[in-house]
Amino acid sequence: MSINIKQAFDVIVVGSGITGGWAAKEFCEKGFNTLVIERGRNIEHRGPEYKDMQAPWELQNRDLGTEKYDEEGRYQLFKEKFGKYRSEFMHFFADEKEHPYSHPDDKPFMWTRGYQLGGRSLTWARQVYRWGRTDFESNAKDGHGVPWPIGYDDLAPWYEYVERFIGVSGNEDGLDSVPDCVSQKAFEMSCAEKFVSDNIAKSYKDRRLISARAANLTEPTPEQRSLGRGKCQARAYCKRGCTFGAYFSSLSATLPAAKATGNLSIVTDAIASHVDYDQSSGKASGVTVIDANTKKKSQYKARVVFLCASALGSVQIMLNSKSDTFPNGIANSSDALGRYIMDHFTGVRASATVPGLDDKYSFGRRPIGTYIPNFRQQKAADVNFVRGYGFQTSASQRSNTGNSANRAGIGAVTKAQANQPSDWVIRAFMYGEILPYYNNRATLHPTKTDKWGMPQLHIDAKVGENERNMTDQAAKDIEEMLDAGGCTNIKVNKVSRSTHISVGARTHEMGGACMGSNPKTSVLNAWSQAHDVPNLFVTDGAAMSSSATQNPSLTYMAITARAADYAAKLLKAGTL
Repeated sequence: MSINIKQAFDVIVVGSGITGGWAAKEFCEKGFNTLVIERGRNIEHRGPEYKDMQAPWELQNRDLGTEKYDEEGRYQLFKEKFGKYRSEFMHFFADEKEHPYSHPDDKPFMWTRGYQLGGRSLTWARQVYRWGRTDFESNAKDGHGVPWPIGYDDLAPWYEYVERFIGVSGNEDGLDSVPDCVSQKAFEMSCAEKFVSDNIAKSYKDRRLISARAANLTEPTPEQRSLGRGKCQARAYCKRGCTFGAYFSSLSATLPAAKATGNLSIVTDAIASHVDYDQSSGKASGVTVIDANTKKKSQYKARVVFLCASALGSVQIMLNSKSDTFPNGIANSSDALGRYIMDHFTGVRASATVPGLDDKYSFGRRPIGTYIPNFRQQKAADVNFVRGYGFQTSASQRSNTGNSANRAGIGAVTKAQANQPSDWVIRAFMYGEILPYYNNRATLHPTKTDKWGMPQLHIDAKVGENERNMTDQAAKDIEEMLDAGGCTNIKVNKVSRSTHISVGARTHEMGGACMGSNPKTSVLNAWSQAHDVPNLFVTDGAAMSSSATQNPSLTYMAITARAADYAAKLLKAGTL
């Protein structure tokens, strides 16, 4: 098949999501001619695919899917994740029948993808926390995985840089596990959350329930307003796309900033097949793409390539980038490519009644809940695991009583019931750290391909004994904390040891091209630069050497901004 060779750029960025948008912004603002390659369709910010201005009765099928999806076997992962088909935002998620991958039958893996301009930055949960010092030190201390080549101090100025641009609502909580950030006004806790938070603070020195930190604007800065972003209206329609630009996404922030420089080019419906490698120079020469509609191949040239296609997406591209020098995938002399696949996991869910608030009513909505950060960073003598877990929490009035609009019924009786007080309930979900296991691995399937001829990614990952032991203790901890928080009717649901815990279910997939100091055991160095290919960088979740317990996107962004700054200096110096 003939390949159409396109124009050359200074930088190619593969992927337009959380990290791709940041890489594009940084290079464009530094004066480099930059191409963003997105495998999905084009979407316009505030365009017709945003559904946030539609009333419930204006949504297709009243926000329900149709039986045809079950009949055709489509969007089954979406249904599993959200409980039903949701027409309000289902179009922002990839259909696994259209975009297949594989896994062992006894180890299902949930790979959530968003194939459109902006990627999953349109649907992410927007929780942003800095990692603490311990999170970067754990691999070296307990011997699991590859030791991080960077620490908190290396990322701290880049955390601040990213936070000022994206806008983070939150408080200064003074916790080592989630260091304070550059923040705007936090969303207020509900009365039930305040009640539980105050009681937990009185009962423990090391455990806190705090307002979650969200990439939703509450006090927009002049820079943010100049990009067309406005204050969050607290409608909780975030996954529909935000017409106000109140939550951070590539479409609302980084890509507009990059476009304003005049240095940005974007190509959509372009599936990155592989990174081209020049064996004479030992460098990447560009990227070959497949047109999603015509299946024709094209080749783009560049001095530097940044892979930001999501952890597993970037790994798939690298594994498929084969040459005489790298027969098992580009930059894979260590055989670490595709290994150490991680995620967070939920082994425990809990709920409880918060008493004494019958005279209180909920008002409005928030885009975010509350959070109990990891309090078990150091292994204690009384536990049989390393690392730890946090709990994502929220408290509200029961949805089937009181003033909720979700109850069945019409007429005067229903209206009268809406004015009656109802119970307040707090819910907690464990977010545990999965260790970086060498054999948790992604490979290319030897026979299965997608309709574009790309080998399917085969993902073989599971939790281990450490995570099972963690789950046992987390169940005890949350029951104890809810009791100390003054709650009643406490119910704890723990996943049994015989029940499979699906890696990928939390949509925080990490690893596969981990950073490390030793080229023999890792793929990337301290700058997310490939040990083997100096002009190839990977700055999405694939670069992570461990998973910690916090939502990882803020760390991805900080790593990307730092790596782009480093690569830009090398470009200007003529090194790359």
